[in-house]
Amino acid sequence: MSLTREQIVEGLVKILGSDKVITDKQVLQESSIDRFRKYEDVCGVYTQPLPAAVVYAESTEEIAAVLKFANDNTINIVPRTGRSATEGGLETVVENSVVLDGSRMNKILNVDTYNMMVTCQCGVSLEVLDDMLREQGYTTAHSPQSKPLAQMGGLVATRSIGQLSTLYGGIEDMVVGMETVFPNGEITRIKNVPRRATGPDIRHVIIGNEGALCYITEVTVKIFKYRPENNIFLGYTLESMKTGFEILREVMVEGYRPSVARLYDPEDGEYYFSHFAEGKCVLVFMVEGPKAIAEVSAKEIENIVQKHAECEKVNSQLIKTWFENLNWDPKKIAEEIDEIAQTQNIGFTTEVSGNWDVIYDIYEACCNRVREEIPDITMMGGHSSHSYMNGTNMYFMYYYNLVDITPEEEITKYHYPINKIIVEETIKAGGSMVHHHGVGKHRTHWIKEEYTSSYYILETLKKAFDPNGIMNMGTIIPIKK
Repeated sequence: MSLTREQIVEGLVKILGSDKVITDKQVLQESSIDRFRKYEDVCGVYTQPLPAAVVYAESTEEIAAVLKFANDNTINIVPRTGRSATEGGLETVVENSVVLDGSRMNKILNVDTYNMMVTCQCGVSLEVLDDMLREQGYTTAHSPQSKPLAQMGGLVATRSIGQLSTLYGGIEDMVVGMETVFPNGEITRIKNVPRRATGPDIRHVIIGNEGALCYITEVTVKIFKYRPENNIFLGYTLESMKTGFEILREVMVEGYRPSVARLYDPEDGEYYFSHFAEGKCVLVFMVEGPKAIAEVSAKEIENIVQKHAECEKVNSQLIKTWFENLNWDPKKIAEEIDEIAQTQNIGFTTEVSGNWDVIYDIYEACCNRVREEIPDITMMGGHSSHSYMNGTNMYFMYYYNLVDITPEEEITKYHYPINKIIVEETIKAGGSMVHHHGVGKHRTHWIKEEYTSSYYILETLKKAFDPNGIMNMGTIIPIKK
């Protein structure tokens, strides 16, 4: 028999104590959503079922005890740390869920500068960690725009990527080892070694699981030398996204590794670079590392760009200033909420990826369909921000006026249909429907189309590690109706 709401809270209090079990209504409302439903948050209208409680664990053992209690009683658990999710992964879609927050597990456990890695608990702030390392001449080299908010457990769980990924890779390239708790309370540890060939790489069962398989309690990641004095910034305006993609491809194929390689279309370029874009595309690079490598890389990238007559160089200081102000923090989020309330204009993003031979087609098809099919669009554009030997990503940005709707209708009139167009066009072209924000609960409709025959592997992992289905229901794997 299922436990009542009151019985769930009573059981949690027995495990953790009353000070770690929060049932305040406002906290529960704010914890029922993430930034996917930011218009509901602006309006103070919350449409998702309220969780029974938000609980704050302070140790791996407490995480294990809560998960075992939930597993024994079939209670949905929504794992959480930094709360910067954007795809509905933190939504509590079923009644009497429990939000299990690890943000108080915030100890940096070991900085090993000889073996070049750092170990910390899941609730350690990425910005706090990186600031501490930089004071010692090191860095995680992981720098998503959410850096001031994000915490290490969530970054690994969502397969995060940072602005410097073209050189350093995504979080999956940085993780060395982990400690994880599975829903039956089993605590597992993957040891810290540079590489091993002892069967499948089981780190990747955990990295990117979005809380749908397990709870990440501790992570070890690589660290790198920090040499900001060697950073070189390059910026160009150009007429065509097609040319821009060709330049990005040539830079990658020739083996150069800028830490930042970005291409903005005219609409997105106007948003970020209005002081010089003037209706053109914008191409941006940053190179870093040892001085000699940075200088040679910058010179060779400039040689590649100069083969295209339409590219005009801009002052590198403008690019440096833009990059230094790119991250969003609590102040910027508060300003965004005020702006939405005042203007009734709201913006979201959807990011996808594709090989070089299809990425321009994906870009054109998505932009054209959104402009034609979605009412009240005020901006539709995007940029490529993470490139690889075989392709790149496309990060679409779109804004629309909220016309004669309730907060609940914003999702169905605008947000869902735009997401649908971008996902459908990307999958049709052979790309991936998610590059780095995660599937969450709002791209699960297409998960079988994304995986095709390999969906068998994903589904089998879920059945094996979460047979009672208590981990973050509706995330990655859709809820069966």
